[in-house]
This record gives sequence, structure tokens and C-alpha cells, in this order.
Amino acid sequence: MASAIQTSCVECVSRSDRLFCDLPADALEAFNRIKTVSPHPRGNVLFREATPARGIYLLCEGKARLSVCSESGKRLTLRIAGPGEVLGISAALSGTPYEVTAETLEDSQVAFVKRKDLLQFLHDYREACLQVVHLLSEDLHVAYDRVRAVGLGRTRHPRVVHVN
Repeated sequence: MASAIQTSCVECVSRSDRLFCDLPADALEAFNRIKTVSPHPRGNVLFREATPARGIYLLCEGKARLSVCSESGKRLTLRIAGPGEVLGISAALSGTPYEVTAETLEDSQVAFVKRKDLLQFLHDYREACLQVVHLLSEDLHVAYDRVRAVGLGRTRHPRVVHVN
């Protein structure tokens, strides 16, 4: 990875329009305190499908492949995640195992937040909690669209989302 490890969200130049990065100053400082940032080389598995969710992973830099495995062992890539994306949040919030495997596709910088710390943070900072609700809602609509495209061979027109 060409750049040095950026450990502070407050000083990050790429933080606008990213979940947990574009928060009010007090919430951003609190998020800084609960996360750990580390480099992950290409091919590193962040978490595996069906393992207990320990927390969430925020891709600061780099890309990760999200995949699932069939009973026969065949791997299916669901999508490629990029900088600013939060991985494992659904499993971490619900206390269930990760639904997918996340593996870095290039040298990456990744922030990790323990599940317990995340839950307390969301309890304490309403703005962050609302961002998570919005993210999960978007994920659900994307899943609906994919099922619609596969099952019916069509997609719907994109929704216009108004944020107050």
C-alpha cells in the first residue's frame, strides 16, 4: 500500500459521504476511540461466512470481495466492496454469524470496531444510528432488486431518496 496508515477519522481527507466518517465532531471523536485501524495485505480474509460476528469492518482504503460458498464448496462472488463501505454490520447488529466471507483484493487499510463497542456507540449517538438504519434499508432494497432481476428478468426504476 502506497499511503501511510491513517488512524484518525478526524484527519482523513476521504471521509465525506461515508458511514461513520461524516458525523458531527463529538460522534466522530467517539468513533475514533472505539476503532482500530490496520493494514491488510491482498488476499487477507477479514471474516468468514458462518463464523460468529465479532464486529464490523470499515474499508478505509482498498477493495474486498464478498462471497458465499455452496454446500459443494463452490464460491460465488456477490460483489466487490470499496473504500468507505462497512462490512459485517447486519451480522454484528443482530448477533448472528457473518452471512458472507470478506477477502481483500488489494492491499487495504481497514478499521475494526468490536460489536459491544458498536452497540454502545449507536446507543449514544443518534446520528450514527440513523445512518446505519439508512444503510440497512438501502441494502435491503438492493437485495430486492437483485431478486427481482434474477427471478423476473427485470429491474425497477431507482428510488429517489429524500434525506432531511
